[in-house]
Amino acid sequence: MLIVEAIALGSLSIPNAFATLGMIVGVICCVGIGLIAMYTSYVIGQVKLAFPSISHYGDAGTLMMGRFGYELFTAMFFLQLIFVTGSHCLTGTIAFQHITGSGICSLLFGGVSAIILLLLALPSSFADIAILGYIDFASIIIAIGITIIDTGVGSTNEPGGLAAVNWSALPKENISFSEAFVAISNIVFAYSFATCQFSFMDEMHTPEDFTKSIWALGILEILIYTVTGATIYAFVGSEVQSPALLSAGETVSKIAFGMALPVIFISGSINTVVAGRLIHGRLYQNSVTRYVNTAKGWITWIVLISGITILAWVIAEAIPFFSDLLGIASALFTSGFSFYWPPVMWFLLIRKGDWWGKENILLSIFNIFVFLFGLMVLVGGLYSTIMDIQTNYGTRNVREAFSCSPI
Repeated sequence: MLIVEAIALGSLSIPNAFATLGMIVGVICCVGIGLIAMYTSYVIGQVKLAFPSISHYGDAGTLMMGRFGYELFTAMFFLQLIFVTGSHCLTGTIAFQHITGSGICSLLFGGVSAIILLLLALPSSFADIAILGYIDFASIIIAIGITIIDTGVGSTNEPGGLAAVNWSALPKENISFSEAFVAISNIVFAYSFATCQFSFMDEMHTPEDFTKSIWALGILEILIYTVTGATIYAFVGSEVQSPALLSAGETVSKIAFGMALPVIFISGSINTVVAGRLIHGRLYQNSVTRYVNTAKGWITWIVLISGITILAWVIAEAIPFFSDLLGIASALFTSGFSFYWPPVMWFLLIRKGDWWGKENILLSIFNIFVFLFGLMVLVGGLYSTIMDIQTNYGTRNVREAFSCSPI
């Protein structure tokens, strides 16, 4: 389930982030942020083991700040899931447009994407949809592999070969603060798997085994993201696009997008399910209806996930540019759930002894560093994304919101 949630659209924005940050900084960010995300996920797991009643991030907020914390964390959690589902809806629109090469109104493709996301979100249990994780993972790996091979072969056959590709070890010239931070925010978004960890651990047969999942997923993500970003950037250069599948040749990119359709919709639907369970469980907290095994439960569930999907579609159409949509979600929500909230939980909930004690001082300093990094992503990422959106609209580099024009 963590793989389904994590290894998806984030990987498609990494090569473009490398083009902005340069090869050296890109690799450092991919590895460094990945290691930090593994640590914060470990903290979240320890909190869940210490407080088994936690079923989602809102419950953790209750332990830290009472009722206000519950409402704040629940709202942030819900909005994060909606934005991620919206990004999958947007990517589905891009994929269908590119595959068909059709001039059909993009709003229609967006509607089709939303319907597919809705249908895949109908099963309400994680166990029901976990099997799709294997299809999901195979889908993104094959799509990325096709893109890497095609761009590598294409660059080799160009005059001058790979040596002529204009990639750089250093950040691009005259890089602005906004450009740099949007790129960093896209990498941060790729490591957002901590968001749903409480929810997934709540259904684990043996929650103590969560560390195996964290190690497996963390190492896998770092490897996939670094290889994907470095190779596609080295093969395409500064002209690499986002999503990265657009950088392959015309025919091959259509094949790659076709292979990526399962991950686009399966990973997107997982977020709808988590959001739906959050609200459904709250509506029927003390009723058997919460388990969606009655007629009333199913009717409520279908209405609920339909509303969530429509809201996600509205966000996708209102912010119809891939990197900035990921940047907003990363700055507003991933920065907290994956970075600055876990250190706070360590200090307040699971720390043993004084923070300045010799057994805690190094870990305390590291947690403070992670907390400050999360705040930096929140402030810098949000400012940079807003500025980038304004620039894109000002220069008309993107289509208007709710428009039929191609994305």
